[in-house]
Amino acid sequence: MKFTLSWLKDHLDTSATVEDIADTLTDLGLEVEGVVNPAARLAPFTLAKVLHAEKHPDADKLRVCTVLTDEGEKTIVCGAPNARAGITVVLAKPGDYVPGLDVTLGVGKIRGVESLGMMCSERELELSDEHNGIIELPSGEVGQKFTDWLAENRPDAVDPVIEIKITPNRPDALGVRGIARDLAARGLGVLKPLEIEAVPGGFDSPIGVEIDPALKAKGCPLFAGRMIRGVTNGESPDWLKERLTAIGLRPISALVDITNYFTYDLNRPLHVFDAAKVTGNLRIVPAVEGDKILALDGKTYALKPGMMVIRDDTGPESIAGIMGGEHSGCTEATTDVFLECAYWDPIPVAAQGRALKINSDARYRFERGADPAFTLPGLELATQMVLDLCGGEASNVVMDGAVPNTDRAYRLDPARVISLVGMDIPAETQRATLLALGFTFDGDMAHVPSWRPDVLGEADLVEEVARIASLTKLKGKPMPRETAGVPGPVLTPMQLRERMARRTIAALGYNECVSYSFIDATSAALFGGGAEATRIENPISSEMTHMRPDLLPGLLQAAARNQARGFADLALFEVGPAFTGGEPGEQVVQAAGLLVGASAPRDPWGSRRPVDVYDAKADAEAVLAAIGAPARVQINRKLAGWWHPGRAGNVALGPNVLATFGEVHPRVLREMGVKGPAVAFTLWLENVPFPKVKTPTRPALEISELHAVERDFAFVVDTSVEAITAVNAAYGADKALVTAVSVFDQFTGAKAEEQMGAGKKSLALAVRLQPKDKTLTDAEIEAVAAKIVDKVTKATGGTLRGA
Repeated sequence: MKFTLSWLKDHLDTSATVEDIADTLTDLGLEVEGVVNPAARLAPFTLAKVLHAEKHPDADKLRVCTVLTDEGEKTIVCGAPNARAGITVVLAKPGDYVPGLDVTLGVGKIRGVESLGMMCSERELELSDEHNGIIELPSGEVGQKFTDWLAENRPDAVDPVIEIKITPNRPDALGVRGIARDLAARGLGVLKPLEIEAVPGGFDSPIGVEIDPALKAKGCPLFAGRMIRGVTNGESPDWLKERLTAIGLRPISALVDITNYFTYDLNRPLHVFDAAKVTGNLRIVPAVEGDKILALDGKTYALKPGMMVIRDDTGPESIAGIMGGEHSGCTEATTDVFLECAYWDPIPVAAQGRALKINSDARYRFERGADPAFTLPGLELATQMVLDLCGGEASNVVMDGAVPNTDRAYRLDPARVISLVGMDIPAETQRATLLALGFTFDGDMAHVPSWRPDVLGEADLVEEVARIASLTKLKGKPMPRETAGVPGPVLTPMQLRERMARRTIAALGYNECVSYSFIDATSAALFGGGAEATRIENPISSEMTHMRPDLLPGLLQAAARNQARGFADLALFEVGPAFTGGEPGEQVVQAAGLLVGASAPRDPWGSRRPVDVYDAKADAEAVLAAIGAPARVQINRKLAGWWHPGRAGNVALGPNVLATFGEVHPRVLREMGVKGPAVAFTLWLENVPFPKVKTPTRPALEISELHAVERDFAFVVDTSVEAITAVNAAYGADKALVTAVSVFDQFTGAKAEEQMGAGKKSLALAVRLQPKDKTLTDAEIEAVAAKIVDKVTKATGGTLRGA
């Protein structure tokens, strides 16, 4: 968004400098991207007078001029057709930089005649596109600075140009008046009143307007216009041309320049149709198949069905809210025009603009949100300017639709400025700020002006107050501490447990996977899921129709993909939720690991072997120990159907299952496309009991100075007896002294049955006794040993094996 300083002062009564205005705009959130001062660019040029102009002896189109300058008479060769004696010109001396030519002038020799300067055209000084001749000034003294002459006679030509960046939430700042309003609210001047008087119509418009009923609700709520007959579409006045030129627009004709001026001045795009080229009424309707339009940019656009267009009885005349058509465009011969002003819904305009790849000033403003309440006032102001600059007579206004209701109000709570922003601003100042920005009040309720579609809540009121007060005044303050001492932990115990499980499994050599919580129905059914309660209503694909009942399906699918790409040995894990139902709370947090292939890479020592159940068991126990699970647990075989029935087990505390480990069932591997062997473990992190005493540190390490005693026992038991039964029984013999029990040998098979009887095996246990207060005597050791034998034999039904 560009504008000049004098343009801004049309709306803002201020004596602030350009530097102050630029700094304030950036502080208000309207970031200044650049300030261009034409006076600095034109400073070197001075006025001179042509005394004589004679034909060049060697060129028909060149003249040798004697020019009176502030440094005396100089000879200058000029090719301009209007170079003649008696005119006052703008002189560039050798060494001056000419911006329109991007050259630094030097002493030249043209066809043998030395030229000591240059008489400039407007294009060479970047004042306009005029280059048919040199500048002729009606007045001025020789040696006078050209910038001084411009300041007295054409002030807009040396007006500083300010360019600001507009964020999408501030469409009101796409007009100079909206920018002036912000500066006035800051206190950098006073906003001038905008006088709007209705232009009386002298006749009924022969061109009517109409909106298709389907587009009134979502497209164009209001379409208005009027005919102006008897206009003269000549050049615009100098002030208007210079303002448009300063912001980078090319003046075309008075009628077109007026619409461009209103687009930038009041953020109100309009369009003028040559009334003589309009057949029938103008209607806003959806485009139909085959509609095309030659737009004002010279390109022909094929309109898609449903796009909004303005059409007459012959076809489309304008792409609604974006660009007019060439057919009904105004020319110098235009005498009757129809001035159109409408409010367009931002979303359809944005969609059409993107589809057609048209970028125009009108689209840029309508898709961000023009002021709907200013539609009819904008039409009246534009009508008056057409009458002032082009003459003519205006008809009565014709319109269809109504101004959409944008009224909304939010409560202004002065205390929220402190809580949300941290600034202490008096309530009276807050209220005055919003009033200056165009808000109105009904008690504590602030009604939002129609030109601010971005204000949608109480917090936005606070933002406006803080923005005008300046966030640079915000001072940093230390956060108040609610309680003295060390702050409480941020992470919950469960979050800490998940983190510890994740780190431990990664340290064991596994690679972490992060998979979707959705899987296909077939895989879900393999793991006890796939019920209607966990089906997704709108799945993103056919392979993600159900919530996962377990983490293993995702890991197995990842393993299958890796195997298909040549990676046979895998160690994958994931920590995340699994779902037992579709209601809140019907989910559990799991940690699962999967080993596929061999335990080690190939090497000369033969250490490579297939992974087995004991690999999974060891890793599961390591993770359980890391997250604080009790050391003494039970192993049972109440397994789900996706585990191998003879090579898997549960780690449990009574009925509470902490983990499952073992081989994945071969049938499941076939269904999932995984080539075995494959072993896995699944931990239910929430099932592991949390410590009763919550402390951020570990308990003190207790080490006894007394020597431990180790005794070995061998028992003959039935082959169906599990080793864990004997281990737990040994632990229970003396809970104070027995600190460790392990199985160090197992004798099974045909030879064992020959020695111990059919259906028998031998289990050898190593038991560690650790005294704490005194050294154990032989009698005490024998007594504990007797208890161990008694406990184990009762628990297993076996006998102590002789030597």
